[in-house]
Amino acid sequence: MRSLVSLRFAAGLVAVATAVAAPPARAAQEAAASVAAIPLTPLQLRDSLASRRANNDALAVQIRAAFGADALKTGAKPKTANAPEGLTIAWAIEATGLKKDEVPQVVTGDPALPVVRLQRVGRTDVYAATVFVPKGLAGNWRYEVGSETRATGRYEDYPVNPEEKVQPGVAQGTLTQMPVWRSKIFEGTSRDWWVYIPNSGAGAASGKPFAVMVFQDGGGAKNWMPVIFDNMIAKGEIPPTVGIFINPGKFDNGRSNRSVEYDTLSDKYARFLLEEILPEVGKTATLTQNPDERVIYGESSGDICAFTVAWERPEAFRKVATAVGSFVNLQGGETGIGGGHNYPPLIRKSVGGDRKTPPKPLRIFLSDGANDLDNPFGDWPLANQSMAKSLAWAGYDYKFVYGNGFHGGRYGRYLMPETLRWLWRK
Repeated sequence: MRSLVSLRFAAGLVAVATAVAAPPARAAQEAAASVAAIPLTPLQLRDSLASRRANNDALAVQIRAAFGADALKTGAKPKTANAPEGLTIAWAIEATGLKKDEVPQVVTGDPALPVVRLQRVGRTDVYAATVFVPKGLAGNWRYEVGSETRATGRYEDYPVNPEEKVQPGVAQGTLTQMPVWRSKIFEGTSRDWWVYIPNSGAGAASGKPFAVMVFQDGGGAKNWMPVIFDNMIAKGEIPPTVGIFINPGKFDNGRSNRSVEYDTLSDKYARFLLEEILPEVGKTATLTQNPDERVIYGESSGDICAFTVAWERPEAFRKVATAVGSFVNLQGGETGIGGGHNYPPLIRKSVGGDRKTPPKPLRIFLSDGANDLDNPFGDWPLANQSMAKSLAWAGYDYKFVYGNGFHGGRYGRYLMPETLRWLWRK
């Protein structure tokens, strides 16, 4: 690929050289168009900046075409490419009137890579840089030209884990959309849901019941989680597991019941799973009754729902995985203050003031980012840190991973292989 790009770039230079017979303006336009037509990915820009091409004005033509000439005037949005074991991120701006030895820079907002200094391209006013980040990048970025702030924006991206890629020779399970479920416990609601069952070649035919993993807001995770299941089951990192992906309920008029189901501190959702969903799945797959082999996962309000299920019914679920958890006062109940922000003191109270009462037999993986939400219901980063501190004080088996991300599912998805390895460790 690199040799092909080099040939095409050389062809562009030939076009410049042979265009002298044409009128100068037209020749310049044709030459620029020829060079601009050569694709420029973040990885190709990385290689070009590290070579002699960084001193060639033709590279600036390509950068303008790749990022957009208008976007470069204030600083273009970063472009990302997956590289081996990480991400390569490209930045570019066109800046005039700089002082001697002055170059633009990008302040990323991520402590892992606070500042990126850009490199001048040839004799032009185009500046560019690429950076490699092995674990992704998240933050509120801005371009700085001298004392002036140019374009600003928000960035969050993480590498695609190998576990999320279809691997040759790995048996693939099946994902089935189930008939719409009308709940009796959450009366008047219906919901979409899906079930993943491992391929029998993955060890599922051993006669041993399947482990279980339940996903709240499952309509999203069903699109990427089955491949992770396939690969990690094949490697023996997790047992053959049935994945149950459930969306929150909604009423016939379209009104969502999500926050009521997820954010309320009660055993109602646990009963919904144990009395309705698991028995239904059990009609087609033999499911474990061992609480240590049941995992429940959620993000945001789905996260506090997952924790509540295990907290209320540890005899049924003992492995919990959460991301950007809404441990805040979203469902205050009759008092108005009965929401998830009460969990840190409840966790501490569960072992007694002298900490002689054993903690509940749970294994808990928490993750959040410093740019998560902060609004009238609470401060999400602070709430998750408070959860972690309380779990530590009370002696629970837990792990807390704290990044720089925003409210959403990207970080939890990136962490999923690590999450499962930790939950299923011996």
